[in-house]
Order: sequence, then structure tokens, then C-alpha cells
Amino acid sequence: MTLDIQQILKQLPHRYPFLMVDRVLELEHGKRIKALKNVSVNEPYFLGHFPHRPVMPGVMMIEALAQAAALLSFDAVGASPTDNQVYYFAGIDAARFKRPVVPGDQLILDVTLDRMKSGVFKFTSQATVDGELAVEAALMCTVRMVR
Repeated sequence: MTLDIQQILKQLPHRYPFLMVDRVLELEHGKRIKALKNVSVNEPYFLGHFPHRPVMPGVMMIEALAQAAALLSFDAVGASPTDNQVYYFAGIDAARFKRPVVPGDQLILDVTLDRMKSGVFKFTSQATVDGELAVEAALMCTVRMVR
């Protein structure tokens, strides 16, 4: 299954400039997601990181992986988020950054659901550019009700 930007906007609460998933390329129900983030020179963080040599901040690459993980989580439980639910990071382990990501790159986000129990999800994730590993991390996320 694939998702276009309109379908992604229905699932994720993020909006510009913080939406980090442009398209879902593959979605294996409850198992794996492969998504795309087009890295544009117009991203606001490039103004300061770094003006002379723009590089996507590592935290933004991790956020892109987390947003893909959120889409996979909602698919795994067969539900869409509601206004009183928030999807939070619970942990980031073994994050490693292997290559810089620069304007013009397409970041391919690949996230696998390893385990879900009691509203806590554990993932293995990596992002590549042109088949070359850019970042990898083990992610833990949770969905919580808010008032």
C-alpha cells in the first residue's frame, strides 16, 4: 500500500515546517513502512545549519523516522489518531549518523515494527540516500491520551 501527501496529512498532526514525510512508498500492514522525505534547500533549518554548507540536522532525520514510525503504528492498530491522542518518543537508542544529508537528497525512510505492547511500540529504523546509509536508530514511541 502507498499513501500520498493528502492521506499522510489525515494521519499525522504535523504541518509545515515540521512535516517530514512526503510520501509512503510501501506499507506492509503492521510490519514495515518505506517512506520518502524530499530534502529541499527551502527547509527553514538550513538558514542556520549551516549557511555556507547546508546539512540536515541529525535530530530532523530522527524526527522523519519517527513520523514514518507513527504512520506504521496507526496502521498496525487499525486506527487513526484522534484530537485527544498524542504520539510521543519514549526512547532513542543506538542512533548513528553515517553521512551528511544535503539539499536535493531524497531520504528514504525504512522502519520495521519489532514489538508493540500496552501502547508502547519498538522499531528498528534507518534512512538512506541513493542506497547509502545516512542514519540508523532503535526507536521507542507511545500513544497517550491528552485532555
